[in-house]
Amino acid sequence: MLLRLTPRAAAASDAAAILVFVTIGLLSHEHGLHATGYARDAIPFLGCWFAAALGFRLYSRPSFARLAATWAVGVPAAVLVRALVLGRSLGRKEAAFLIVSLVTVGVLVTAFRLVLTLLSSRARPARSGSRRS
Repeated sequence: MLLRLTPRAAAASDAAAILVFVTIGLLSHEHGLHATGYARDAIPFLGCWFAAALGFRLYSRPSFARLAATWAVGVPAAVLVRALVLGRSLGRKEAAFLIVSLVTVGVLVTAFRLVLTLLSSRARPARSGSRRS
């Protein structure tokens, strides 16, 4: 069901889920919504997610295994890149951030894809097996 989206719709849904994750993080840590915060957090997550998606061919050959692989590689890579850019050590705080990121991005990507799939299936006209005269 989550894989019936067009490649463009799936990619847009994944990007929206990641941007919501970043927005929640900025608001929950009282950093405010500003371009610097989005650049610092969204660019690594979007970049690593879509690099992993390209490597695993998530959008050209969708499958749950490819989605899981993209998630399992893209999110930790983003946490690592973000930590390196910010000059943070890879200690307990980054490990906690990794866990939160994995869970939250996983839930949001799944939820966004599910909602988009449900909305798109409602927008399609129902096919009838027989015609009424």
